[in-house]
Amino acid sequence: MSNDEILNGPIEKLRNGNLDGAIEELDGLMSSHKTNAQVHHMYAEFANMKNAEAQDDIIPGGKIMMAYKKAMQLDEENMEYIGDFATFALECRRIPVAVKEFQRYARRLEIEDIPVDEVLFTASRNIVDAIEVMDPTKKNPMVQPWLKQALIWAVGGLGYSAEDASEMLTSDD
Repeated sequence: MSNDEILNGPIEKLRNGNLDGAIEELDGLMSSHKTNAQVHHMYAEFANMKNAEAQDDIIPGGKIMMAYKKAMQLDEENMEYIGDFATFALECRRIPVAVKEFQRYARRLEIEDIPVDEVLFTASRNIVDAIEVMDPTKKNPMVQPWLKQALIWAVGGLGYSAEDASEMLTSDD
C-alpha cells in the first residue's frame, strides 16, 4: 500500500470537515505503520491543528511532540518535518528546543545553498515574541543567544548578511 493510499482516508476526512475522525484514524495508523514518517507527521500536524482551533490542549502536547520526533527520526533529511517540529516547539514555549531545531533547519538550507527562507524569517519574529513573554526587558543572559540568532535570521530573510546589515545601520549615509 502506497503512502497516498494510506493517508487518503485521513485527508478525505479532513476535507469533509471531520478533523476528529482524521486524527482518530491517524492515531490508529501510527500503530500499524510504525515506520511511516508521513503518518506520524500528519498526525502531529492534524493534532496541533485541533489544539489550535480549540485554543486548548485537547491532545497532549507531549504526544504531538513525540509524533513529530518520530517522523524526524524516520526521515532525517526531511526539512519540512524539522521546520514543523521547531515551530511546534516554539508554540509550546520550548525556546531552546525550537532554536536548536531551527538551527538544524538553517544548516540544511546552507547545505543546499538556499538563503534564509520564510520559515526562518517567521521563526525570528516568533522567537522574539516568545522571549518577550519570558523576559519583557530581553536582558536575561540566557535569552541573548536566542535573540542574536533571531536577528541573524530576520536580516537574512531581508536578503542581508548580519555583517552587511550592521554596517548599513552604523554608517552615516
